[in-house]
Parts: sequence; C-alpha cells; structure tokens
Amino acid sequence: MADYFTHFSCLLDVGTPDKAARALALFQELHAADQDADDPEVAGFDLLRQDAPEDSTLWIHDDEHGDVEAVIRFVLRLADELDLTGLWGFQYALTCSRPRLDAFGGGGHVIDLGARKSIGCTSTQEWLAAALNGEDAHA
Repeated sequence: MADYFTHFSCLLDVGTPDKAARALALFQELHAADQDADDPEVAGFDLLRQDAPEDSTLWIHDDEHGDVEAVIRFVLRLADELDLTGLWGFQYALTCSRPRLDAFGGGGHVIDLGARKSIGCTSTQEWLAAALNGEDAHA
C-alpha cells in the first residue's frame, strides 16, 4: 500500500511582533476548538514563530496530513484580523511512499492579502497536460 503526502514549508511576515503573537494565539485557539470539530479549521499544518519572540515572521509547514486549503483559509483569516496587505504565496509538493503514476507533482498559490482573496494558482499536473497538448504552458 502506498502513502500519499502533501508537503510545504513557507514564511509569512505579519509586520510586527504583536501581530505574530496574535496570529499564534488565534492558531492555538482554533487548534483547541478543532479537537471536537467534525470539520477542523487548522488541521494539516503547524504554525510557529520563525525566530526570536521579537520577530514578526511566522513559519507555516505541513504536519502529517498537509492541507493546502486549510493554510489558505487561515492566512485569509489572518489577513482580515491583522489587516495584512500585499501579495503572499507558497508552493507545495505532492509525494508518495512508492512509485505510482500521477502520484507526484505540486503547485503554488498567490494570495492578495489586502483584497482577502486568492488571485492565482498553478498545478504541475495541469501545466504538464497543457504543455503536452501544445497549449500555452508559460502561465
């Protein structure tokens, strides 16, 4: 039997140490609430402060389940609660414990924090299919 994994590791600078502390507190609050939830909000990733307590950078990385959509939802919520602006993005890898067709790939997402929405994403599987079909694969 093969095991499938989604991996990611990225940084999000929220601007100030106070905002980083608020982000961590929100994550911990949601994580605690998720223990009894049917549809957990922050499952699939972990959130840590990148460096010292006076730093404003957060490290987001997969846990044993790796949920890309949960990261996007949480970052959009942080953007709203902490009034974040600018563009932010991350990439992810899809892997498998054994060689399987269509089991490997990845992609990336770009979020406009100020507009509170995802503005673009790509998938290596979609890109490859387009390129092989002679479509414009540069996008």
